Amino acid sequence: MASSNKRTAEVSRKTNETAISVKVSIDGEGRFDVATGVGFFDHMLEQLSRHSLIDMAVKAEGDLHIDDHHTVEDCGIALGKAISDALGERRGITRYASLDLAMDECLTRAAIDVSGRPFLVWDVAFPTQKIGTFDTELVREFFQALAQNAGITLHVTNHYGANSHHIAETCFKAVARVLRTACEADPRQGNAVPSTKGSLKG
Repeated sequence: MASSNKRTAEVSRKTNETAISVKVSIDGEGRFDVATGVGFFDHMLEQLSRHSLIDMAVKAEGDLHIDDHHTVEDCGIALGKAISDALGERRGITRYASLDLAMDECLTRAAIDVSGRPFLVWDVAFPTQKIGTFDTELVREFFQALAQNAGITLHVTNHYGANSHHIAETCFKAVARVLRTACEADPRQGNAVPSTKGSLKG
């Protein structure tokens, strides 16, 4: 449910596999309150919040006795829906952004179009299958779910890197930064939808 006055939203999602609640404020300060039961994923969501300046509260209970997959993917679904709801008609936003983000030996590029048309291009390879106990393939699963449900076109490319933790972290930080820029108000747009078709809701 979106707020009528501010770009905020709350989403709750419950299935036989997970129970998730998400709150976001697009015009926040990067404050986070994250508890998914998956330690590395919590760390990545905190990076996403801090560097996008989107305030995020994410609470999840999932079937972690099976694996982390359902929890990570369903958090992406809920968070994507919340961001979409908070953006509303997407009036006045910058819409596009791209960035190369460095972290130690690693460089990752993210480009975004807050278009209403969900699409993910993922050109990221990890040298290991695990980061601690976390499956590296779940990084893509999260961003696929996020892009699909937020209604964004998202391209992520890792140019190079040797450490799986660094590669994952640059993905989250780079996406955070382009999300921040694309969702910010463009002072020259006013209240207009930045599209010749007049709609960015898909």
